[in-house]
Amino acid sequence: MSNYECLSHELEKRIMTDKKPSDFPAAIRRNMAHDKPNLWRPAYVRDVEKIMHSPYYNRYCDKTQVFSFYKNDDISRRALHVQLVSRIARNIGKILGLNTDLIEAIALGHDIGHTPFGHAGERFLSKLYYENTGRYFNHNVHSVRVLDGIFNLNISLQTLDGILCHNGEFECKEYRPKELSSFDEFDKTVEKCYTDAGKTERLVPSTLEGCVVRICDMIAYVGKDRQDAVKTQHIENESVFDATAIGNFNAMIINNLTVNIIENSYGHNYIKLDDTHYDALKKIKNENYQKIYHDDALSNIYDNTIEPMFKKLYTYLLDRLIRRDRSSVIYKHHIDFVNSRNRNDGYEHTEPNQTVVDFIASMTDDYFIDLCTYLFGDKYKIEYKSYFDDLD
Repeated sequence: MSNYECLSHELEKRIMTDKKPSDFPAAIRRNMAHDKPNLWRPAYVRDVEKIMHSPYYNRYCDKTQVFSFYKNDDISRRALHVQLVSRIARNIGKILGLNTDLIEAIALGHDIGHTPFGHAGERFLSKLYYENTGRYFNHNVHSVRVLDGIFNLNISLQTLDGILCHNGEFECKEYRPKELSSFDEFDKTVEKCYTDAGKTERLVPSTLEGCVVRICDMIAYVGKDRQDAVKTQHIENESVFDATAIGNFNAMIINNLTVNIIENSYGHNYIKLDDTHYDALKKIKNENYQKIYHDDALSNIYDNTIEPMFKKLYTYLLDRLIRRDRSSVIYKHHIDFVNSRNRNDGYEHTEPNQTVVDFIASMTDDYFIDLCTYLFGDKYKIEYKSYFDDLD
């Protein structure tokens, strides 16, 4: 028998009196009868916990941030990235008087729909999805689908909106929240992202909390990716990059951008960087693209090996799904799993291409490679850099 204890009415009344009204925001949910906030589990704490206990949260641990094909436990994966975004954004949000629980929920959930193999995997999956359906795949949109579509977690509108609008690839000097009043409006925006190639670039969060997470997504990775590039011996050290007004090193970049955001945003209804810091951030990001993300050595592995694997796997899974081969891995490892977590079999009626996209996007790097080996043998050979290569 369930026995959930509650605080005494006397203590609850005392805490309510002591707390500020901003500690109790009105979250909008699809099912407002459930997940009513209380003192020990406020509205957005519920979202945080739902996300952390969601079926795909563990999979962050083996999804590439930037560097795949390295056996190196010191290289960042998405599990660390979302925590760093959360920590930096909460530091800023606390000073600005924002809701740090909402910030944490958005930050921890923002990449949960990301593909294996980072943005290369995202690009390959979107290409295949578009060729088959005329629709685009974007990881931020898929993060919403994971939390609000594949699994019906009753996450708040404010959290889902922040996740949808988090796109860290497009920096702005100033972020002003755009009003959002209902799930009807939100659902139309989500659908537009599937059919309009440029829609995700134009998204603006509806809360200051969402705006903070969006800029902190970038702050969390630009310097950290440089550290990882050194660890993989991709670059000798961070000094190969040009000097900027906010420094070249991760700790200095984080500190200086954090301070500047607070200086320019405190007491205002926007999040802002001054011209000097904004220009420096753009410069750092552009240099990362030139010297890290678009490096030929990395691109060749993705384009020549991983992309053909995506295409082969997509075609195979779609065929098995259309033939309703219930012995296939897409049923046993994906559809049956989703149905069991939702306690119904409704997911089985999803459009086949969408189901294939859902499955591939959910995979970790290792699972993706192991599955391809299981299905296709050694046709696709992946060479990993060993822990001990530097000892030879």
